[in-house]
Amino acid sequence: MKERILELLKEGNYSLAAEELSTLNARFAASILEELEDKDLIPLCKELESEFLADVLIELEPDTKQKIIDSLNTEELDEFLEEVDAEDKVDIIEDLPEKTALKIVDYEEINLLLKEKNFTTLKPLLASMNENDLADIFENTPPEDMPILFRLLPKDAAAEAFVEMDSDTQEELLNRLTDQELKEVTDEMFVDDMADIVEEMPSNVVKRLLAKIDPAKRKYLNQILKYPEDSAGSIMTVEYMYFYPDQTVETAFAKIRKNAINKETIYTCYVVDRTNKLLGLVSAKDLMLASPETLIGDLMEENVIYAHTTDDQEDVSRKLAEYGFLAIPVVDDENRLVGIVTVDDAIDVLQEENTEDIEKMNAIHHSDKPYLKTSVFGIWRNRIPWLLVLLVSATFTGLIINKYEAKLSAISAVLFACVPMIMDTGGNAGSQASVTVIRSLALGEVETRDVFKVLWKEIRVSILLGATLAVACFAKLMLLDNLAFGYHDYTPVRCAIVSLALFITVVIAKIVGCLLPLLAKKAKLDPAVVASPFITTIVDALSLIIYCSIAVALLS
Repeated sequence: MKERILELLKEGNYSLAAEELSTLNARFAASILEELEDKDLIPLCKELESEFLADVLIELEPDTKQKIIDSLNTEELDEFLEEVDAEDKVDIIEDLPEKTALKIVDYEEINLLLKEKNFTTLKPLLASMNENDLADIFENTPPEDMPILFRLLPKDAAAEAFVEMDSDTQEELLNRLTDQELKEVTDEMFVDDMADIVEEMPSNVVKRLLAKIDPAKRKYLNQILKYPEDSAGSIMTVEYMYFYPDQTVETAFAKIRKNAINKETIYTCYVVDRTNKLLGLVSAKDLMLASPETLIGDLMEENVIYAHTTDDQEDVSRKLAEYGFLAIPVVDDENRLVGIVTVDDAIDVLQEENTEDIEKMNAIHHSDKPYLKTSVFGIWRNRIPWLLVLLVSATFTGLIINKYEAKLSAISAVLFACVPMIMDTGGNAGSQASVTVIRSLALGEVETRDVFKVLWKEIRVSILLGATLAVACFAKLMLLDNLAFGYHDYTPVRCAIVSLALFITVVIAKIVGCLLPLLAKKAKLDPAVVASPFITTIVDALSLIIYCSIAVALLS
């Protein structure tokens, strides 16, 4: 059999060679693979079934095993992992380097290693993981095992992972840590991250947390917590690098080497005077390219873009994204530098704000908890208020239908059958316009003063769309409904009237859809609130009135 497989490999027939190999037991198959060169080993393994490949990998030497796993692209690896159970994955990773093992391991394998008390494999594996992946593992670990997992981590990795966990997992873990462990975690955390945690935790946990915080950190923490919830001050960090203009580059590097470990970023450093007023900034690149005796004042960029402590956090985050900064300085009313907002915090803000906007546009109250961790009652509470409002608002649509139903039916039953098409098309057209304008408002591409530009553009767009849909509607009614399905009440005149009503509905829907968000913004309301739900209700009512009025006026 071995000779047969080797002969097939010489011919380049990897598919048939894989079939022959799959008939052998895993250990014998592994012995054959060990003898192959990479040019035959990799293509052959990619032809093997995932289950059999997993059995063979367990039997292979670490070097060969690593070669095979590293050769798989993301799609091939995902397909392989879907077919392999957690026990086999654990057997595969035990003697692999951490870098390769991380491609396979997930929270299921971590929990299995924890259950087996295989700390020799687990500890280096955890130490090499990204903090976001560690947070995900903690969120899927039984509460009683969290402290064990936490104690296996280096202090800095433990603190970074703790920051990325959701608030429920953080609270669960805090309640199970000793006072000494709690102090070690807080010592490694940045002040802005600590402020986020304090705002989420219940009072009993906050008291215990504050009792273990270093007095200097507690001072800065109190400073951040005093700012409004959605302001730049509430998300800034006070761990930044600053210099004075009369210091030299050599002095600056000495300060960076001494203090960088405790700063959130050193890529952008700030220049202040003795009263802490912001004068300029220098980048790490500027410092590295300058001679040691150069003064910081001669090197600094004076045209600094900054934010105020009371600026809206979403506006500051978008400004940071717009200019492509890694951080943006935050000043108080006297232009004194009090902190910086870093890009990672800005991304979190934008993600949260976008999620909130999407929820509002779909008539859902915003929730800070992930979907799977939100209770059924919590989801009901978030969704029911808007549904009740829309239920009541739909009464107007019902009243319009009741008023015109008899008149339309008296002319022809097919006229009433076109009502859903008119309403749905109008609602969709209005939603398209509103979502486009809301997104443009959020990105700063459109301002309320641009209302006439937006209106003129949407009128032209709506005429083109309305005309296209009207022609399509006429063709659909005549060819499909009349000729194909045999509804002969769809006469050319009636089809033309339905198409005319559809054209007017689309134009009106687009106008309403683009104007409502702008009016809401002007009134200092959230434009997302007036998106799909309200616009659909308004357009439904208007489209019914337009359609019924035209049909009754021209056909009765």
